[in-house]
Amino acid sequence: MRMNSLMATMVPMALLALNLPTPLSAQGAKVEEAPLRAHLAFLADDLLEGRGTGQRGGDVTMRYLETRLAALGLKPSNGATYRQPVKIAGIKTRTAESTLHFTGGKEDLAFPFGDQIVFASGSAKSDTTFDAPLVFVGYGAVAPEEKWDDYKGLDCRGKILVMMVNDPQPTAEEPTRFGGKSLTYYGRWTYKFEEAKRQGAAGALLIHTDASATYGWSVVQNSWTHERFQLAEGKGGTDLQGWLTQGATKKLFAAAGLDLDELRAKAERLDFQPVPLKVKATGHMVCDVRKVDQANIAGIVPGTDAKLKDEVVIYSAHWDHLGKGDGPGDQIWNGAVDNASGTAAVLAMAEAAAKHPAKRSQMFMLVCAEEQGLLGSEAYGQHPLWPLEQTAANLNLDSLNFVGETRDIGTQGSERTTLGASATAVAQGMGLVIAKAEPDMGGSYFRSDHFSFAKVGVPAFSIEPGREFRRDAEASKAKAAAYSKRYHQVTDEYDLAWDLSGMVQQAQFTLNLGYAVANAPHMPAWKKGDAFGRVREQSEPRAAR
Repeated sequence: MRMNSLMATMVPMALLALNLPTPLSAQGAKVEEAPLRAHLAFLADDLLEGRGTGQRGGDVTMRYLETRLAALGLKPSNGATYRQPVKIAGIKTRTAESTLHFTGGKEDLAFPFGDQIVFASGSAKSDTTFDAPLVFVGYGAVAPEEKWDDYKGLDCRGKILVMMVNDPQPTAEEPTRFGGKSLTYYGRWTYKFEEAKRQGAAGALLIHTDASATYGWSVVQNSWTHERFQLAEGKGGTDLQGWLTQGATKKLFAAAGLDLDELRAKAERLDFQPVPLKVKATGHMVCDVRKVDQANIAGIVPGTDAKLKDEVVIYSAHWDHLGKGDGPGDQIWNGAVDNASGTAAVLAMAEAAAKHPAKRSQMFMLVCAEEQGLLGSEAYGQHPLWPLEQTAANLNLDSLNFVGETRDIGTQGSERTTLGASATAVAQGMGLVIAKAEPDMGGSYFRSDHFSFAKVGVPAFSIEPGREFRRDAEASKAKAAAYSKRYHQVTDEYDLAWDLSGMVQQAQFTLNLGYAVANAPHMPAWKKGDAFGRVREQSEPRAAR
């Protein structure tokens, strides 16, 4: 974004108070539209076949990214290589050979795969037989700080749990429970499967509604009818993981002589007790299981300060999307906005930063397998390339503004740390305001790669598009809103007519904020009492790089 001469000479008071440099002292590191657009067009091209995990298109993408970082002169992040290997297990249900029946109720039921049910192995087993009772466990949450336990001593071994997604809803008496209108991590589908595993269950089936999941059944279909992935090293999940449509769930509960809506109402209460359905899931699941070698790609611009160069600011975006299918018609999920845009922006930012080092080191990272559950960034959190206690911040980009410049910028999640004040100051220096905070009903803070960094104590959030467009406000808002119909669809394709000024603006803000952090005397910190801050406080010091 270009600033007028008056703005360029102003030193915002907030920046002075924070001892931060002005955005313009980001040492001339300016994000250019031409390289950003070139990267975006290439990454979203059919040639890369949707950048699928474990697919040829993903392999081409990784090679492209590491060659671009090398061409820019960034230092390899992992010894002599730009790659951080991530070992992943790929799992695809053989639907023609797999059956799942629900027996023991008023009628035996089986639901069409894809239309009403999806399931796969969460434990990377190729062959599994089921004969397990079903139990409804409400939201499937164990939240000590809320004094909430949906399991209440239930022995889950050998059982398949049926549960709702999202959180217990706020009430007039408790308007802020479970984050109020905002989704907490207890409401995310990933948490539900993780907790079912901790409880020792044989499986977990989630009840889908558009409202509770915050997306339609087609998103679930597209994800679960493709090959699915999990980290090959680690605890894994339950033998069965899957989703049921609301219609299928109502039939299942009715066959058990139960009313789903009545049980949902009971599940909103603190005294909810698990409900055995007196129905068994029986069947045989066959999956193709393979090991896949993927990689996070990262390069470093070393810092210039003798002491601060041992600390790092990490900029990230995920390079993967849903890849290429094998059905009729268009089967390439190009993922232009999600997330060729973020990947292209990080490359353009790296090009700008390579010529203008900051006091702290800067890492530009493109992570793998985000669409499969933040796997690449989770792997980084488990095996960081830079000591976590010397990692100042992670600034993440996921799905950028392809409509046009805005007057505001989204920084939701930054308020959990001192990055919130830094973001406000940097925005002021660019003539922007921070977008008005809205209830995070979709749990976006837990759905992007910055969350993997937050879980291990690194101050982190994603920079999101603004909502107040400078030109053609109503038409621009409509254009941005229409993207929801292309999200995770084959229609998320690059358009040469896109106005990328907003994308450049978003990338420049991110880089300016990164430089403010990289040049500040002290690293950012979590606000007192934040759960992720406690993780950093409890972490043991590690040897310096």
